Amino acid sequence: MTKKVIVESFELDHTAVKAPYVRLISEEFGPKGDVITNFDIRLVQPNEDSIPSAGLHTIEHLLAGLIRQRIDGMIDCSPFGCRTGFHMIMWGQHSATDIAKVIKESLEEIAHVTKWEDVPGTTIESCGNYKDHSLFSAKEWAKIILEQGISDDPFDRHVI
Repeated sequence: MTKKVIVESFELDHTAVKAPYVRLISEEFGPKGDVITNFDIRLVQPNEDSIPSAGLHTIEHLLAGLIRQRIDGMIDCSPFGCRTGFHMIMWGQHSATDIAKVIKESLEEIAHVTKWEDVPGTTIESCGNYKDHSLFSAKEWAKIILEQGISDDPFDRHVI
């Protein structure tokens, strides 16, 4: 018999959410008391927009460092294949509000401060697709997202 697996993100009604937002997906508790928290960092409205690959790739590389500068415990922040945002996995318990603040601050830095030389992992040696980056796109999308405001609630706009 095949085990039935439910993937939470495929159960989410993508027509009901209001991006940009941060959503707590789950908290998982390990056998020794470790806690891992999973977040949906949705930057653009599903099925209405998507961030082009080069811009999303550059945002991904920048967030890898910018988030870690602002909060301890990030394990990974990986883009969704639909290019509407990221999954972020953290050690410990964190609120959607705290993560939304970190994402907002990071996007502000991308939009207004970051220069090309600040983007890590853009060489053939350090990236698996080093030609697919665009700081211009990353900056423009960061500005669009910030103009809309980041909510800590996926269904009701509660901009932080």
